[in-house]
Amino acid sequence: MRVGRGGKRGKTAGRGTKGQSARAGNKKRPEFRDIIKKLPKRRGYGKNRGRTVDGTRPAPVAIPLSRIETLFEAGTEINPKTFFAKGIVKGRGAKFPMIKIVGDGTITKKFSFTGVGVSKSALIVIEKAGGSVVPLFAPKKPKPIHVHVKPAAKKPAGKKKSLESARDK
Repeated sequence: MRVGRGGKRGKTAGRGTKGQSARAGNKKRPEFRDIIKKLPKRRGYGKNRGRTVDGTRPAPVAIPLSRIETLFEAGTEINPKTFFAKGIVKGRGAKFPMIKIVGDGTITKKFSFTGVGVSKSALIVIEKAGGSVVPLFAPKKPKPIHVHVKPAAKKPAGKKKSLESARDK
């Protein structure tokens, strides 16, 4: 009887009677793995990733250029605090929601934007009107392309014949 390998447990050594858990090498398959395998998966690369992304992060508030044209005067520096002062966005203390300027329509006034996101179409319209935009995030630098250069092959070590000794013969 090899059940308990010594000790004071006796006949079945606390393993109960018969069945998978009473046998040597007893290891049950992890239950959670089976549950994961049975969940439906969406086809395609990165499709299941969306389920792990933080959904509590608020989406930015989109403000069209046509609305900015009517609310602000020419030469105004626009930032989240100016939107809060005009009552366009609601903030909680010193915290303001993310704001994104959307290129809807055209503007004739010159504005300078800081601390807000700007769409590509809005950026073109703002710069055409003579305005400026300080980017919310610094643009990413392109990664340098690494070219691997193989080192020169070493010549096998052996007897080196000098040119002079070769000419003498």
